[in-house]
Amino acid sequence: MRTNFSSLSQVKIRLQIISLFAIVLTLEFLTPTDYVFGYLYTGPILLTNARLGRMATLIATVLAVFFTLLNIWVPAGEPVRAATIASRLIAVLSLVVTGGLSDRIRRNEEAISRQQTQIQAQAQLARLREDFASTLTHDLKTPLLGAIETINAFEQAQFGPISATQATVLATMKRSHHTSLQLVETLLDVYRNDAEGLILQMAPLDLTTLAAEVASNLAELAASRQVYIAVQQGQSEFRRSLWVHGDAFQLQRVLNNLVINAINHSPRGERVEMVLEPQAAYQVVKIIDRGAGIKPDEFPYLFERFFQGQSDRQAKGSGLGLYLSRQIVEAHNGTIWAENRVPTGAIFSFKLPTYPYQAPA
Repeated sequence: MRTNFSSLSQVKIRLQIISLFAIVLTLEFLTPTDYVFGYLYTGPILLTNARLGRMATLIATVLAVFFTLLNIWVPAGEPVRAATIASRLIAVLSLVVTGGLSDRIRRNEEAISRQQTQIQAQAQLARLREDFASTLTHDLKTPLLGAIETINAFEQAQFGPISATQATVLATMKRSHHTSLQLVETLLDVYRNDAEGLILQMAPLDLTTLAAEVASNLAELAASRQVYIAVQQGQSEFRRSLWVHGDAFQLQRVLNNLVINAINHSPRGERVEMVLEPQAAYQVVKIIDRGAGIKPDEFPYLFERFFQGQSDRQAKGSGLGLYLSRQIVEAHNGTIWAENRVPTGAIFSFKLPTYPYQAPA
């Protein structure tokens, strides 16, 4: 049925083109040779290009040129003057240009259409991958939580007494499952933030207090890597508050990610510094390590999803921590960046707008 409809449509278009040619031919051959109506062939040429394709356009252009030149001598009996020939040649040139340009435009439109189709297909495939990864990540949380609860039950001797060696093994298993759970939650948050945007619970908070909590929480991890965490107040020797308007949970994740990243890149026996610098318009936090630093070609990709730099770090990351940190900082209207420390090491910094409220002394 669709094929029949297409055939009827093609027949109608051809009849329209033939009718247009007949009208122009009539005007050409019933009027004196000095009157040039060949320009009107551009109409059927454009219609042919739009509906019938490249070969049909070429045939229509050749016919239009032929009939335009033929009118110099047909009908016979009229004198052939140089001006008449010149005007006819100009008309022929315009018809050739029209046919060529219309064909080129058609090919460009077809190329653009193909590219748009490919882009749409790639976007659809990317959405499918994102949905699959998000669903899979969400489903992975249940068995991990179940495994952690089972280990907790063993540690509490609900299945009978356990030895010291077994307790050590269970603690190691528990830490490993918690690490996997954090990775799964981070991955889930990344996909959710990309799809829905980051939802923040905003309130006034002190970055100094938040930094102290993060340093305390990560002290055990730093000690296991023989790294020391120090919190400093920039050029000041006294504790100062750095008030911002933000989400405490999300900003704590940023500090966690940056400090853990610094710990993983720090040689044993070194320290990681959390430097807090209050400014007039922004509050700046710097996380400084004394590792190998950042390679110049890695800077453009540091905060991209799944990017992992090449270094002798103690623990391999997922490539999501810095990307999630960028999402959170930018959602707070802040900026995050990285630079190398002289002589060795790296500095990861972010700044957030200063909150006008100042805590009473």
